[in-house]
Amino acid sequence: MLQTMIVGSLPRPTWLVPAGQMYVQWKLDGDALSEGQDDAVLLALADQESAGLDIFTDGEQRRRHYIWGFVEGLEGVDFSRLVKIPTRGNRYGSMVDAARVVAPPRRKGAIVSDAVRFVKRHTNKPVKVTLPGPMTIVDTVADEYYRNRRTLAAELAKLLNDEAHELAEAGADIVQFDEPCFNIYLDEVEEWGVRTLEDAAKGLRAKKAVHICYGYGVDMVLKWKKSNTDWSHYWRSLPLLRTSAIDMISVECAASGVDPAVLGEAKGKELMVGVIDVGSEEVETPELVASRIRTALQYVDPDHLYPCTDCGMIPRSRTAARGKMKALADGAWIVRSELVSERQRGTLMGVRST
Repeated sequence: MLQTMIVGSLPRPTWLVPAGQMYVQWKLDGDALSEGQDDAVLLALADQESAGLDIFTDGEQRRRHYIWGFVEGLEGVDFSRLVKIPTRGNRYGSMVDAARVVAPPRRKGAIVSDAVRFVKRHTNKPVKVTLPGPMTIVDTVADEYYRNRRTLAAELAKLLNDEAHELAEAGADIVQFDEPCFNIYLDEVEEWGVRTLEDAAKGLRAKKAVHICYGYGVDMVLKWKKSNTDWSHYWRSLPLLRTSAIDMISVECAASGVDPAVLGEAKGKELMVGVIDVGSEEVETPELVASRIRTALQYVDPDHLYPCTDCGMIPRSRTAARGKMKALADGAWIVRSELVSERQRGTLMGVRST
């Protein structure tokens, strides 16, 4: 019960990238970069082990960005001349640099599978691997070829599916597609988003997951969260995913105004529920984490609940990230112990009544 994990990313060591950088410029190159990334992954695994988590990721230590890390492995996408575009429905009121889709996208080869093999060689824990979802990729690039979001998403889903199958063959136990746009473009989610996500995950032997959040703990996102009054998005997206082929859904609950009752809208699915705020350096107490888990348990069966972080922890300090992972594991242990005791008492009472 209550197996713990992070969404995916952890802060990178400052000898590899500048602290807090989102779109990474590596400090190393060539063989030194490969060695440095290997070392960073080993540190990420050690930190998760020390914290007591149950399911591991590589901390996304090899990626410049959670979307670019995949897109840079594609032909047909030009990174040589970036353009400014609005993204995420212009929720944050800023323009971002975007690579340009100038031809049909094609994989140059495997993008992430070697990284999975490396992780599997260094841990016996179940391993989760993350990929950007089709809708979120579409929203982050400048489509100068198809000029149609749905068409581009369908093409990307095919490439993601090929990559996901290779990840499963390499040993990934969970393949997670990151789709923060599922909390923004709700009409498109219903019209083609869920279908395209299913196409990206089609036929996988690994568990199929989707992560839907309200963004990293960076200033522009935190500013929007502070002023936002509409947290109804999951009430529409979760019922759609409940009838989908996706096995597991990640929901942000710790640092948002989301009503935890919405978790009941995904009944029957496994739920990664965010009980750790990734927008603050303050480390939660295990007791606070436990209280958030107990709230989620009002709507989710304990065997289907996976306590998690709200989102990735790249913007956080390594000290805060380590503390938050430890609080996550310890808070889950408190509630798990309570549930075990309740079950034992129930069994004992049954024996006595017999």
